[in-house]
Amino acid sequence: MSLHDLFDALLAKKGSDLHLGVDYPPLGRIRGDLVPLREAPITQDEMEELLFSITTPEQERTIREDLDLDFAYGYGTKARFRANYFQKATGLAAVFRTIPTKILSLEQLGTPEIVKKLSERLTGLVLVTGPTGSGKSTTLAGMLNHINDTRACHILTIEDPVEFVHTPNKAQITHREVGIHAPSFPVAIRSAGREDPNVILIGELRGPETMKLALQLASFGVLVFATVHTNSAPATIDRIINSFPADEQPQVRGLLAESLAGVVSQQLLKTADGAGRMAALEILVAHSGISAMIREGKTFQMASAMQAGRAHGMQTIDMALETIVKSGKVTYEAALERASDKEAFAKACGKAPGPTL
Repeated sequence: MSLHDLFDALLAKKGSDLHLGVDYPPLGRIRGDLVPLREAPITQDEMEELLFSITTPEQERTIREDLDLDFAYGYGTKARFRANYFQKATGLAAVFRTIPTKILSLEQLGTPEIVKKLSERLTGLVLVTGPTGSGKSTTLAGMLNHINDTRACHILTIEDPVEFVHTPNKAQITHREVGIHAPSFPVAIRSAGREDPNVILIGELRGPETMKLALQLASFGVLVFATVHTNSAPATIDRIINSFPADEQPQVRGLLAESLAGVVSQQLLKTADGAGRMAALEILVAHSGISAMIREGKTFQMASAMQAGRAHGMQTIDMALETIVKSGKVTYEAALERASDKEAFAKACGKAPGPTL
């Protein structure tokens, strides 16, 4: 099988990821589970033939010398893939993440109305968070797509690698890839202010330097979107602040309190019919009370503020899970695994709480 044959098999099964490792058969992540795409394991020779069939000589040299390689690959009009080549105990390996060529709208994604309102803001920092593979990039693409359809503005994306490619509609769109168009995220973000953007997407906030630059841009009157690998809105605030030395934290709290517009924290769950997956969204919308909690280091109060803030579009992950369980889209058991307060969640769903582990 060629690499394109494996891509076709993955896409036919509506899979999200392709895993390739020596001495293992090719595996596709189908509706959350890893499924073999053939019986025969991949040999070392076959692995090199598969992986280097789509790379440049420079990329091949990078994986051999640096032992790691990230890039995006366009498979005609069928899909784009975010590729990661790496070395492991059995030899060369790779994971390909599917990036659909068709960008789904926020309506098609079924996101709450507040997500659209966050994308309609003119300034501030909007963070989309969640574990790897939770659909952060898909939600962000939907938000940028809404801006592209409704605003005459300049959207700048800074990514490693570029994932969703947006076709300009009302907006002008500039895609910049770290490693190709700029040497690093900080360098690209610093130059962003001179490129007259209205909206900036930063693929990932990595480290305090990138975080501080993003906060400063948001406070300068730009709408900044970024991702962070955290599991809840309060944890996102703590992660950013704790990335800095203690003597810098008061300044960062002030910047974050001033510039934060909202946090959308995602969990991806299997649907009850087993046909796909859907996202449950925890949503924090910044207002004066939230800003005060950030300044005063009282993030532990945010869950209560989100529970009481439904009128502002806010919801905790448990509130989101309860809604989709009661709609019948996700089973109670699948939702319980992701619930923050399992005992309270069980009561809210009319179930007897099980033993806590």
